[in-house]
Amino acid sequence: MTDTIPANIHFPWREDNHFALLVDGAQFFPRMLHAIANANETVLLEMYLIESGAVATSFIDAFCDAAERGVVVNLLLDDYGSLGLNDYDLGRLIRSNVQVAFYNRLSFGKSLNNMARDHRKILLVDGKTGFVGGAGITDEFAPPDDIERQWRETMVEIRGPVLADWQALFYRVWAETTGQTIEVDAEPEPIADGMLGRVATANGLRAQGIMRTLVKRVHASERIVWLSTAYFVPSWKLRRALRYAVSKGADVRLLLPGPKTDHPAVRLAGRRFYSALLERGVRIFEYQPRVLHSKAIICDQWVSVGSSNFDRWNLRWNLEANQSIDDARFTEAAISMFERDFDDSVEIHADEWLQRPRTLRFREKFWGQVDIWLHRIGRGRR
Repeated sequence: MTDTIPANIHFPWREDNHFALLVDGAQFFPRMLHAIANANETVLLEMYLIESGAVATSFIDAFCDAAERGVVVNLLLDDYGSLGLNDYDLGRLIRSNVQVAFYNRLSFGKSLNNMARDHRKILLVDGKTGFVGGAGITDEFAPPDDIERQWRETMVEIRGPVLADWQALFYRVWAETTGQTIEVDAEPEPIADGMLGRVATANGLRAQGIMRTLVKRVHASERIVWLSTAYFVPSWKLRRALRYAVSKGADVRLLLPGPKTDHPAVRLAGRRFYSALLERGVRIFEYQPRVLHSKAIICDQWVSVGSSNFDRWNLRWNLEANQSIDDARFTEAAISMFERDFDDSVEIHADEWLQRPRTLRFREKFWGQVDIWLHRIGRGRR
């Protein structure tokens, strides 16, 4: 099955699924751990970021317990994103017969190809339950000592036929990385009165389905376009689509990081786009209480949640994967989530933005030039 899946994967829309919107680690980590604890056949994890700590220990305990009771446990970890996983924790996994593979091992000889990373965050259990979103297995998403410091993140719990496509996606990268073929789990059962969903992917320069779909959906939107991202470095196509949606009367809003961010330089580079967007009627909100790491978008009734930040860097280099959903019930939940986040944000207004200090303008210009330079390096890779 793996060999028949092309690099440019285009999965179909599938009916009869159930999707649950999960907000923050205190909500989604317990449900993920519960699914692993009740696994009978397979546990498949494709994960960019994993670091030793309290959260990782809870997952490693669950993985080891599952493997020791006979469940097949396969962990596909990005080599760069897993640098924080210490030898003791890795040894525990291996001794418990957990199969661990590392995507794109770092090497001086690979030069720019070291930039190609597996940025996906996928957990699949028994072919019956899945979790997809933007969370890594690190203490940032559920600090054991101070819950108020947890990063703002979103995941989706999945049941139904669309899980077959998530499994196929995992099988392909596992086979490419290890040379091993995994047996396909049983076809997931449909859910009564279920929802419509589709798996959307990006595979660096080889396939950018997520961005093509996003631009198309934004361009076609008539009522709302609400986008949340941790790293706002948009392509000109996306900026043009956002402006066009405003011109048609859509309520276009961006939910972006505030002062609390894990990448201040990226935030500054992205802020250079604010003026042109504000002038055309795009509303911009900067989230204040915590680090914003959530990746989600609503275009009318269509919703997408996953690993992609919708920025040109991620979509040029990384493997990404999002769950697309077209269902009024899920959209209502997503709108409520965004509205709570907007309430916890400061809106940036055009007249005030033009009065910002020169020092801030200089820093935005500097990091903007760095972004342009990195973008040109990526284009050279083509």
